[in-house]
Amino acid sequence: MMMLSCVFVTYMGLCLLGVVARDKLNVLYIMADDLRPSLGCYSDPLVKSPNIDQLASKSNVFFNAYAQVCKGRDGKLHENLLCAVNVTEMPLGTLPDIENTEEAIRLLKLMNKSESPFFLAVGFYKPHIPFRIPQEFVKLYPFDKMTLPADPDVPKGLPSVAYNPWTDIREREDVKALNISFPYGPVPKDFQLQIRQYYFSSVSYVDAQVGKLLNALDEHGFAENTIVVFTSDHGWSLGEHGEWAKYSTFDVATRVPLMVYVPGLTSVSQGRGEKTFPYVDVFQEPNNHFISGRVVKSVVELVDLFPTISHLAGLHAPHQCPQPGSHVNLCTEGENRAYTFYRPETYISEERMAFSQCPRPADTPQLNSDQPHFLEVRVLGYSLRCSQYRYTLWVGFQPDRFYANLSDVHAGELYLLDDDPDQDHNLYGLKGYEVPSHSLDKLSGIGAMPQWTDVLRQHITWLHQHRLQRNPAQTF
Repeated sequence: MMMLSCVFVTYMGLCLLGVVARDKLNVLYIMADDLRPSLGCYSDPLVKSPNIDQLASKSNVFFNAYAQVCKGRDGKLHENLLCAVNVTEMPLGTLPDIENTEEAIRLLKLMNKSESPFFLAVGFYKPHIPFRIPQEFVKLYPFDKMTLPADPDVPKGLPSVAYNPWTDIREREDVKALNISFPYGPVPKDFQLQIRQYYFSSVSYVDAQVGKLLNALDEHGFAENTIVVFTSDHGWSLGEHGEWAKYSTFDVATRVPLMVYVPGLTSVSQGRGEKTFPYVDVFQEPNNHFISGRVVKSVVELVDLFPTISHLAGLHAPHQCPQPGSHVNLCTEGENRAYTFYRPETYISEERMAFSQCPRPADTPQLNSDQPHFLEVRVLGYSLRCSQYRYTLWVGFQPDRFYANLSDVHAGELYLLDDDPDQDHNLYGLKGYEVPSHSLDKLSGIGAMPQWTDVLRQHITWLHQHRLQRNPAQTF
């Protein structure tokens, strides 16, 4: 028998689920919107995120976690991008994420009277645009301390289909006023610095909400029997490759923070009267630092969360989805990574891979390139990320048949991460990096199209073996 109550109070919402099972752990699932790993616990030297860093110090921290889809939920258009506010002047003297935090704390207090474990999902709007946040957070990031990314230009070898023209950003009033040429026209430097300033300010604002929520978890006696997950739906480009927003397959758009706290497993119990997550006021302690907990550097995917958290919470992890899987009521395409909590990582797995995909309406940037309607999609980008490579194929797509033709390759990208961690130098198609056309034909034969994840995996295997045969002394 399952007891379910959900309260959706914002865009991402709150969901409270009580499960009648006395020997199971609670789960607090926290998700920020459009948050890349710009956090202190991910070695960012600028961003002030003491409460999330404190959580990381007592968690498994996954350094290479990736989202599966580049396209998020539609943003609201025709609003200013930069709009810090005085909260006391806002309607009801509050903001949506502050309301979310207060409602989540109220639900925690309510669950303190229940004997059933709960699942509480808390979603925050920020740092999603527009950057409507309390203005005091902007003061944490003086404008004269802001810098541009190391690679602010569109890479010369980037296929035009791969470029994200950040259309939703262009539709905002303050950006429209800049009259930026489409699709590659650069954003003026000062405005780029402002966007970065406000994005980082929004991260600190979210950190404060997370800190208040975790402090309440302590106050209501749940810190010792509740799994805490913190992550995001995908990243966000801040001028890297001349791009903004999230609609690409680069790491800055697909890589997300992911940390999981499991009481008694990732952190020892606190002494009597000591809090696990005391609130850290970033304005009182701006330079507060925490050492990250157990770091896992092997690649994982967000789809891995479902089976992993199910296992850690004391439930049966769902089975892998069969192919086809439409007849199965419950299954997962992710892997159970619970073993990473029971033993330290001794090496970075080269076999683990994350897969992402991104739709495009054409081979060149269009006004609807970032968010095409499904029936407008003509090209799909299928991307594979492992410890050594990012490899992407842009292939023809027929929406009426829901068919991706993996032998109809429009463009490709290949980045060797040891030499090119920022993914600025596309090697696809250069001598020594070609995948022969007959292998594509074989992999996507008529009537027997394999899973695209298998196609990319086999392509990478071919490239790896080919380079080793050509230069046996070279390793990746």
